Amino acid sequence: MKDIEYYMSLPYRVEVVEDKEEGGWALHCPELPGCATCAGSVEEGFRLIEDAKRSWLDACIEDGREIPEPIDLNAYSGQFKLRIPKSLHRRLAQRSSEEGVSMNQYCVYLLSRGV
Repeated sequence: MKDIEYYMSLPYRVEVVEDKEEGGWALHCPELPGCATCAGSVEEGFRLIEDAKRSWLDACIEDGREIPEPIDLNAYSGQFKLRIPKSLHRRLAQRSSEEGVSMNQYCVYLLSRGV
């Protein structure tokens, strides 16, 4: 069985979000549901998220729950094929031309704004 040190050594992602209403920062590990903390600074938050991660993992091990491992970004090529209506293809080609970028770059820009 894998122990706490094994899981603590894995590169789990940490997302950091500014808490504009309360002040400070919220940090969480998306691959570990419920593993989160809040802090007054990002630096403090990274120290605290390590404690939260250890507590979260300890609880899972103690309860015999399965612990997910980090998502391997190398498993994704960064490419996919998309079929779209010809009219949308034309509009995207026109807009990307107006912006002076490739249609691929323009679509990445549009997707990043929506995600």
